[in-house]
Amino acid sequence: MRSAFQLAWRYVLYHRFKSLLMVLCIVLTLLMPIALSILLSSFNRQIVARAEATPLVVGAKGSRVDLAMHTLYFKTKAPGTLPFGERLTSTDRGTVIPVHVRVTARKVPVVGTSLDYFEFRDIGLASGDGLVRIGDCVLGSEAAKSLGLKPGDQLLTDPENVFAFAGPEPLKMRVNGILEPTNTPDDDVIFVDIKTSWVIEGLIHGHTEAENLESGDLLENDAGDGTLTAAPSVRPYLEITDDNIGSFHFHGSTDEFPVTALIVVPDDEKAEALLLGRYLRDDATAQMSEPIVVVEELMDLVFRVKQFFTANAILISLSTTLLLLLVILLSIRLRKGEMETMFKIGCGRGTMISLILAELVIVSAIAACCIALGVWCVQLNADELVRGWLSNA
Repeated sequence: MRSAFQLAWRYVLYHRFKSLLMVLCIVLTLLMPIALSILLSSFNRQIVARAEATPLVVGAKGSRVDLAMHTLYFKTKAPGTLPFGERLTSTDRGTVIPVHVRVTARKVPVVGTSLDYFEFRDIGLASGDGLVRIGDCVLGSEAAKSLGLKPGDQLLTDPENVFAFAGPEPLKMRVNGILEPTNTPDDDVIFVDIKTSWVIEGLIHGHTEAENLESGDLLENDAGDGTLTAAPSVRPYLEITDDNIGSFHFHGSTDEFPVTALIVVPDDEKAEALLLGRYLRDDATAQMSEPIVVVEELMDLVFRVKQFFTANAILISLSTTLLLLLVILLSIRLRKGEMETMFKIGCGRGTMISLILAELVIVSAIAACCIALGVWCVQLNADELVRGWLSNA
């Protein structure tokens, strides 16, 4: 048997191209469904863990899936906005955390929220300080790496539309800190205070006090009650500093200012049931959903689709096996002259069968090693790959 493996090994080396094709057929046929299963398991584990850690979300009426994915991953567009004052309906039954994601800075999402969010997600600072004043931002660990920024640097937000000259202008933010790695979507975004996100949208602005403006920069020098109104030509500040922060103000009530979602952390199960019931009423102006329920429905659909891929993988494996069998039969036919020579020198039929089986064992062993290496690489990088896909979705 040892001599059979030696001869088979020499045959495999001599016909390396044919052997390589056989190895690739086996590897690709078996590795792809195994890798898909590993990645899907990682995807399920990550998305479920994120959803389970977020009890309830409130948002504008529309797609529950879009609302949940927007709140969890900050990428999907929210169904709409709702007034910040919506938080007042549940302040006595839990903690309400605003989430406002409508702008980017160098293509990285800017998430407006409150300090409660960092406590809720248990995110600490790796360097620098937190959100001290409006105009400050803190970067997730991956966002800091990709942007190449550190505490003390400045970051300019992206304009919503380069052709919309009348819209709000970009704000120059101060990078005040870098967050610790969490291996969650929080690593890939920029966090600002909710008021800073309103500054970026032009709902809060600052400019030179009207009393200090020239007469040409005033619409009315005196409206009868001592009110002075600045003309549109007076440009707002594009950076918030210690010198001008006192001039920033808003028009109207902040309860009417928009947020794209609210995270609600109920005090107990009773409070959760009451809140869900409140938003099921016909007169509810917003919707509330449980992210874990939405994610489980989504994963149920994903696993149903996976069944088709599994059936397809079985059929491909069967067809590959038949193809390899055909290659072996044709190889035996082509080696007829070689086998006749071996018969003449005294080799029996069993020896020829052993030689062919040894070739199959060698090819299968090489393929198994390649598959094991591939599976190891996929398992090693599965969580990082899935997290990247989810963050860039």
